[in-house]
Amino acid sequence: MKQTINDKPHRRYNILTGEWVLVSPHRTKRPWQGKKDKKTELSKETYDPNCYLCPTNERASGETNPDYQGTYSFVNDFAALLPDVEEETYENGLLRAQTERGICKVVCFSPNHALTLPLMEVEDITEVVKLWKKEYKELGGKDGINHVQIFENKGAVMGCSNPHPHGQIWSQSSIPEEVQKKQSQQKKHWEKEKRSLLQDYLAQELELKERILLENDHFVALIPYWAVWPYEAMIIPRKHYQNIAQLNEEEEKAFAAILKKLTIMFDNLFETSFPYSSGIHQEPTDGEHHPEWHFHMSFYPPLLRSAEVKKFMVGYEMFANPQRDITAESAAENLRKLPTVHYSLQ
Repeated sequence: MKQTINDKPHRRYNILTGEWVLVSPHRTKRPWQGKKDKKTELSKETYDPNCYLCPTNERASGETNPDYQGTYSFVNDFAALLPDVEEETYENGLLRAQTERGICKVVCFSPNHALTLPLMEVEDITEVVKLWKKEYKELGGKDGINHVQIFENKGAVMGCSNPHPHGQIWSQSSIPEEVQKKQSQQKKHWEKEKRSLLQDYLAQELELKERILLENDHFVALIPYWAVWPYEAMIIPRKHYQNIAQLNEEEEKAFAAILKKLTIMFDNLFETSFPYSSGIHQEPTDGEHHPEWHFHMSFYPPLLRSAEVKKFMVGYEMFANPQRDITAESAAENLRKLPTVHYSLQ
């Protein structure tokens, strides 16, 4: 395949899901030189008496948060899943349903209300990684919990109802659809090659250097070749680890360091607190052996050309196929040339 394909409308294959994305680079051949928003002034309010996640505050449930000094997790007061749901199925012709059990938790990254991951110290982000590990092992070890989904919605545009730095963990009895797609694709590759799909993919990306954003001894951050969102990114461990719990202390710090640098890149792009949804995909906790899995963290940010211009999945994307205009290579180039110091500190 000739490289000139990148200048024409084309489809790119997502090796992790088996799906395709339409790329239309001719629509935005040049880097954006239009509207530029003023720098977003970040809140310096370290404590909000009305925030249900700040230390010592009362939550809607009536529970009071401890005076936590680092990370803190608790069962979500408005959980989408409940642990004690009685097993039940419903079938009526073409109508089918079944109950779903699970445990949902909130993970507070910091007691400081004003912080986000790019503004936290690496040492403090490392504590977040440690808590993710702990929750993955503990929740995944419970009877009937076959999958643990760690994620963060950052920014009101991504549905985040509270600006306090936090993420969520949903653990459940079934394995979600997106995870099943990735498991199927990784298993096919493993059975054929006896190697991790993402390890082979990462080797190719490191050789090409076109979409690499950041590297350290243990992790690589890149724009995936098949990215759907304008500045979609992925963090992949160099070693073939099935889940986050396998990281040692040095690797925890490396993960935290690359998380900080990537999120600084995002914020610096449009000099705003960059919204995104991020999530860690890793092996299910169903008691089965999953040598095919290679855990990774994905970021799906909606911003396209400025802090105000967003990419929405509408029209063609809702009814036909995901589509993007700027190529993954252009997105990577735009991020790589940014300052490495957060814009609010420059």
